[in-house]
Amino acid sequence: MARIPLPGPDEMNPAQRRVHDEVVAGPRGSLVGPLRAVIHWPELADHWQKLGALVRFRTDFPPRLSELAILVTARAWDAQFEWYAHEPIARKAGIAEEVIAAIREGRRPALADPEQQVIYDFATEMHETHTVSQKTYAHVLERFGTLGVVQLTALLGYYTMVAMTLNAHEIPLPEGAAPPLPARGR
Repeated sequence: MARIPLPGPDEMNPAQRRVHDEVVAGPRGSLVGPLRAVIHWPELADHWQKLGALVRFRTDFPPRLSELAILVTARAWDAQFEWYAHEPIARKAGIAEEVIAAIREGRRPALADPEQQVIYDFATEMHETHTVSQKTYAHVLERFGTLGVVQLTALLGYYTMVAMTLNAHEIPLPEGAAPPLPARGR
């Protein structure tokens, strides 16, 4: 159960309903996850969904790379809903089952794809140390250029914000869904 009310469309004020309708009409198709909490601040929800659409659908990264970064973020934050939502997307994008399983279990995956290695290293370092080494930064810069390193950093930042929101407000998984991430001792 969420810590705050999660209003349905009929319970929303006009500003909330406008954002809801815009989200539903867009590529997401429904108001789920963190937007269910953020809708309490319609102006933020509006900017949030636009930023989310930008970093998810309009970067130079193909889904096999962006979804890898999202899974690393979801695991780093133990964000059950984020993982639940993105694991099937990652699978559809071509991320190997053994890579998904390794990240889920907190292990370094065996990555044959050098682009995936660079993305994984950058995302993992950022989440574990809150920065990246010069070597890792240089690898991303060399492989993806200045725009790529900016886009990757923004992608990680956005999905970290998503994870924090999901976790802070305890946004529930859909009815009947089991938590996909194993618990870690903390």
